[in-house]
Amino acid sequence: MLIGIDDTDSPRGMCTTYLGAVLARNLIREHMRVREARLVRLNPNVTWKTRGNAAIMLEFEGDPERAFEITCNLVEELADQSCENTNPGVVVAEKKFDPAFYQKAVTNFCTVDEAVAILEAAGARYRGWKNRRGLIGATAAVASELADKTSEILVYREPERFGTPRHVSRESLFAAEAATFPHTWDTVDVVNDVVVCVPHTPDPVLFGIRGESPQWVMAARQMILSEHPGIEQIWVTNQGTDAHLLPGTTGHLQDLISYFVSGTVTSATETKVGGHVSFIMKDGDFAVRCMAYEPTKNFRHIVRQLVPGDRVIAVGSFKKGSINLEKLKIVSLEKVEKIRPPLCTACNKRMTSDGKGKGYKCKKCDARTEAPDVQVGNRTLAPGWYEVPSTARRHLAKPLCRGFPD
Repeated sequence: MLIGIDDTDSPRGMCTTYLGAVLARNLIREHMRVREARLVRLNPNVTWKTRGNAAIMLEFEGDPERAFEITCNLVEELADQSCENTNPGVVVAEKKFDPAFYQKAVTNFCTVDEAVAILEAAGARYRGWKNRRGLIGATAAVASELADKTSEILVYREPERFGTPRHVSRESLFAAEAATFPHTWDTVDVVNDVVVCVPHTPDPVLFGIRGESPQWVMAARQMILSEHPGIEQIWVTNQGTDAHLLPGTTGHLQDLISYFVSGTVTSATETKVGGHVSFIMKDGDFAVRCMAYEPTKNFRHIVRQLVPGDRVIAVGSFKKGSINLEKLKIVSLEKVEKIRPPLCTACNKRMTSDGKGKGYKCKKCDARTEAPDVQVGNRTLAPGWYEVPSTARRHLAKPLCRGFPD
């Protein structure tokens, strides 16, 4: 049996994963066995998402009718339906749906009608609240098949602490990162000296540790000192897998879809107001702007070193005519030539220009030459993959510590 839930949170509080963790315990109290808890991130560019566009799925053994009743009652109790964008959906199914629906939901857009058609065809139990948009994510979670998967342990607060300042030892977070990286990631941003895994919103999450396996996230979690937690849940997830990315070509990119795109840099980089850095790249007849926004911090230093002629692969979401960079591969670097007046062979002094098209002249001995001194400049940039820091990384983006994209 499979339970899918989506869209129960809001910017003011609640968290769909917390509701799922509570539900798992409620099912166990009803003598049902929970075999897996899955956290599924969907298209991060969805404009109506409440926060991180996550849905959850519980695989369980037990009475589906009773499980459906328990789940709906819990949604009624915990979901923040006062928020306009919170539109919960619950699905209980006896078998998985076609994974093509999940693939579309994580890379593109689905409709409520598409979800309902799948649910009706499968004879699944389902309920949607308000505009029922949560049925999309709930259906996608049940349909999900994860070719690549990671783990996250989410530690939740005691309910009486919701909305109050969190107390998590900064030193223990940095120590956990140092001890378990690269098997865990995004606990902290070492380069920018920032804690990443502790949220700032008034939701139930105290902190979360992402990593390769339940064993590694638990190893890091046990090193962390904090206020007394409430419940904890290890989730199987598609986070850190690049599941949202599609191959794309310039001139054929769809708004709010995320891509790998190859091209050649055709313009010098520009730093705009606010510290955002951009460049233009082209593949064939079509050009596209690539953006590294201010929150990507030191990643912008890499982007600023690009010059026309460099071959790159840009990775990110396409929005309003620009690729918002998540990663960048430098395939090859253009040689940078520096033209200077030549040295006088007699005086060992730099000549000066004798006028446009007239060559160069030594001021000391009047020696002349036509040829300039052409030097190939040294570039500190090297081919390879570069990524935004942990503070700017999306949930689905695969960190380079997990390996390089094909």
